[in-house]
Amino acid sequence: MMAWIFLLAGYWWYTSAHGLTPSQTMQILINFISESPYGFLIYTLVYMIRPVFLFPATLVTMAATYLYGPVQGIAYALIASNLSTMVAFLIGRFFGGGFLQNMDDNNLIGKYANRLRKDGFQTTLILRFLFLPYDLVSYFSGFLHIDLGWFMLATILGSIPGTISFGMLGASIKGDFASQSVTLDPLSLVISAAMFAVSIALYRVVRYREKKISQ
Repeated sequence: MMAWIFLLAGYWWYTSAHGLTPSQTMQILINFISESPYGFLIYTLVYMIRPVFLFPATLVTMAATYLYGPVQGIAYALIASNLSTMVAFLIGRFFGGGFLQNMDDNNLIGKYANRLRKDGFQTTLILRFLFLPYDLVSYFSGFLHIDLGWFMLATILGSIPGTISFGMLGASIKGDFASQSVTLDPLSLVISAAMFAVSIALYRVVRYREKKISQ
């Protein structure tokens, strides 16, 4: 809560002192990151501290492809998002204590908590394919002290379709926010929707194989 208060106070002070609108402020930030030789490092740092503020990962992923284009942007987003996942996981592990350790298996949260304990890799993979809130899954897994290696491998593999989907959504945005001349590229939107469908299809495949093995 305090992190959000300081962030909003800093934003209010900067825009008021320079007489800027929100769209102008956004464009200044975009220009600074895209033109700076340290742009990727700044972007990665922002992505890594994002879980502390619970800022949506999808928006930061979209920002990468808007800033750097689809190929480079998706590569940057994959690296930064997985680093941020590790940060959220470790925060959950070190500060979660015994939270969720004795969760009732009869409710939905308890069911997935039990699944994560038994098979952290496959359950994490399923949750990533389903586009569940990125940080919620990471904190949840950290609370449960599941194996970090399997968690990260499942996250890397499971987040690829979603990162491409949201990355292409960001790449579809063309124009200048300051002048409010923003358009959308139809082809990028189609690719984004297709990758969303691929992720859901992969979820169904994994669940089908899981059911077949359990029979």
